Amino acid sequence: MIFRIIPYEKQYRDDLIFMVLEAKNALGRVPTLNDDLLDIDGYYFNKGDLFWIALDENDRVVGCVGCNLLPEGAAVLHRLYVKYSLKRKGLGSALLETAENFARGNGRRVMRVHLGDRITYFESRAFYPKHGYAYTDADHMVKNL
Repeated sequence: MIFRIIPYEKQYRDDLIFMVLEAKNALGRVPTLNDDLLDIDGYYFNKGDLFWIALDENDRVVGCVGCNLLPEGAAVLHRLYVKYSLKRKGLGSALLETAENFARGNGRRVMRVHLGDRITYFESRAFYPKHGYAYTDADHMVKNL
């Protein structure tokens, strides 16, 4: 699979929203949108944070991830989604690495992630430990960068 990861651009808004809704639906979740996906500039770019999208060879959004930098030396991951039909091909790992490199490059020493409930976020609970994340409680994980 050929893909490229770029900072989010407004021209991809509708395709991003479609991909996220499709990914949630494939997991059996009610496909809703979080507020940050409707205002990526306000939740990420205007604060000095970043949000990336992965594009396939047809310039379609196939994945995304956001990262907020916290003042106390940590960062938080948000909205790591991969198009359902493209999972387990390295795209999620590449998006995660992009966010971790951004955090490291901005002096953050810890990356945090909130997993959500155990039933609908079962894939996250398997994915993050493979990348060095450890539980801090039932729904949160961290990794030292």
